[in-house]
Amino acid sequence: MRIALYQGSPQPLDVPGNLERLQHQAQLAAARGAELLVCPEMFLSGYNIGSEAAARLAEAEDGPSAMRVVEIAQANRIAIVYGYPELADDGRVYNSVQLIDGHGRSLANYRKTHLFGGLDRAMFSPGGNHFPVVELNGWKVGMLICYDIEFPENARRLARDGAELILVPTANMEPYDFICQVTVRSRAHENQCYLVYANYCGAEGEIRYCGQSSIVGPDGSILAMAGRDSAMLSADIDLQRVHEGRASTPYLQDLRAGLHDAPQG
Repeated sequence: MRIALYQGSPQPLDVPGNLERLQHQAQLAAARGAELLVCPEMFLSGYNIGSEAAARLAEAEDGPSAMRVVEIAQANRIAIVYGYPELADDGRVYNSVQLIDGHGRSLANYRKTHLFGGLDRAMFSPGGNHFPVVELNGWKVGMLICYDIEFPENARRLARDGAELILVPTANMEPYDFICQVTVRSRAHENQCYLVYANYCGAEGEIRYCGQSSIVGPDGSILAMAGRDSAMLSADIDLQRVHEGRASTPYLQDLRAGLHDAPQG
């Protein structure tokens, strides 16, 4: 499967403009032969927008913006992962990502479970115990958001549930370049899976994003990596590499999970 990743500057508070940008990037990715396009965290609304704007722009996972993404996915025959503020049935607002396949079907919606600092906590409720792993074009796929990947337990949980590809929309900022350069590669290698890390570049208010989005192989190798400017990355991923990696580096098989899952006594 060929994967594309879009790194760009945020367009805060401009949902219609971001949907237009998504359409354009989907066309470019499809022209490259990609079957999946991954965009940054809170892509539809911008990330550093404050609690009032997050609540005002929040939509249900099947709201009008989601229906527009469905149209874009169908028109370009490409699966899309995008971030957005989600308004839940209980009135809470979540930092969410949704995976729409190339037929326009919603395969999964994930809510960020680990909120970063006062910025996240002012805008969102933390997601619950729901880490979906779904099938896309023959691959088992899981999703995390930004700070989630900095906790090894999250990626390991997805891998233990069968994930071969982990998609991570993010809004990682300076001075946390280490996460882009080292942590995402470690998570891929630890779990012998592919990992896609889609970040912003540029600035949003006082935040400066560090870019360096990447597509990483199961051995931690960098298949594609952006700098600090807008870019579209693409790479071909091979399921056989996951199978071979998990056979030669059997962390998941050798893990004594009971030592960590059971309470100490």
